[in-house]
Amino acid sequence: MTTPRFIQLYQHNAFAVAQELLQGLSAPQAFTSPKYLYDALGSRLFEAITELPEYDLTRTEAQLMRLHSADMALRLPKGACWIDLGAGNCEKAGRLLGPLQAGRYVAVDISVDFVRQALDSLQRQHPGLAMTGLGTDFSGGLDLPDALGLDPAQPRVLFYPGSSIGNFTPDQALGFLQSLHRACGTGLGSGLLIGVDLLKDAAELEAAYDDALGVTAAFDLNLLLHINRLVGSNFVVRDWRHLSRFNAKQSRVEMHLQARHAVRVQWPGGERLFAAGETIHTENACKWTVPNFEALMRSAGFAQTRAWTDPAQRFAVLWAMAS
Repeated sequence: MTTPRFIQLYQHNAFAVAQELLQGLSAPQAFTSPKYLYDALGSRLFEAITELPEYDLTRTEAQLMRLHSADMALRLPKGACWIDLGAGNCEKAGRLLGPLQAGRYVAVDISVDFVRQALDSLQRQHPGLAMTGLGTDFSGGLDLPDALGLDPAQPRVLFYPGSSIGNFTPDQALGFLQSLHRACGTGLGSGLLIGVDLLKDAAELEAAYDDALGVTAAFDLNLLLHINRLVGSNFVVRDWRHLSRFNAKQSRVEMHLQARHAVRVQWPGGERLFAAGETIHTENACKWTVPNFEALMRSAGFAQTRAWTDPAQRFAVLWAMAS
C-alpha cells in the first residue's frame, strides 16, 4: 500500500497573528478574519452547525454531489490530481475519488496534523492512489510548492466545496480565484470544482446564521476566548452578544459581536473602549446567483462552466475549466 506524504509549510508566527488581530480590533469598524473562528472548540461547534435544521448548506451540497456525480464524471478529467482545499477530514473528496477516477490526491489544510488521521484512513480505502498532505495557509491565495512534485502534464481538479468562497468580498474572491486559475497548471482538462451558496430570502439567511439553539452564537462568541489566548486580551464573553444580519446592498450575511454595554478591553500595550452597541465584524457570507458567479469565474480566467443546483436552487456546485 502507498504511504501518504506530509509537507508542512505554514509555521505559526505568534507575533504576526497578534499584530493582525490587534490591527483589526483597533480599526474604526473593528473586525477579525473569520479564520480565527476555527480554534479546536470553534471547529467542533461548526460541525454541530452543519447538523442544524436552519443551516442546510452542507446537506444540500452532499445531495447535489450524489445526484450529479455521473454527469460530473463525464465532464471532469480522468486520472487527474485532485487538490482538496481546506480538506479537514477529507470526507467530501473521499466520496468522489473513486467515482471520478482520481489519479492522485493532495489534501490542503493549514496544518497536516488536521488531515493526518483522515489521510491515513483514506489511503487504506484507496491503497494504490498517491496521497499527500500539504500544510499551508491559502487564505491569501494558493501557491503550490515544487516539493509536491506535480506532473505538469497531469490534469488538476482543484476542489473547493462548502461555499467558503463566500467569506471573501467580491474583489477578494476575484483575486483568490485568479490564484486558483494559476494553480490549475497547464494539464489538458484542468479546472475548478467549487461550491457556492445561492441568494435566498433575507429572513431565512439570517436564521441560518443565528439558529434557535444558539450554536452559531456560541461559535461566534468563542472567538473572544481565542483572541484572549492569541493576544493576551481580557474579553469577557457575557459582555457581548451575537448578531446576524443580511446586508442586501452587499448581498451577504454579516456576523457581528455587539457590546451589551460600554466595555473596556485591554491587551499588552493597548486597549479599546467599545461603546454600548458597538460591534466587531467577525464574518461575511456572500451569496451569489449562478450567472453572477459564472461571470466572476470568467473574470478570473476560467473558460467553460457547468453549474448543478438542487431543485429549489438553494446551492450550486460549479465546474470551470482553466482553458
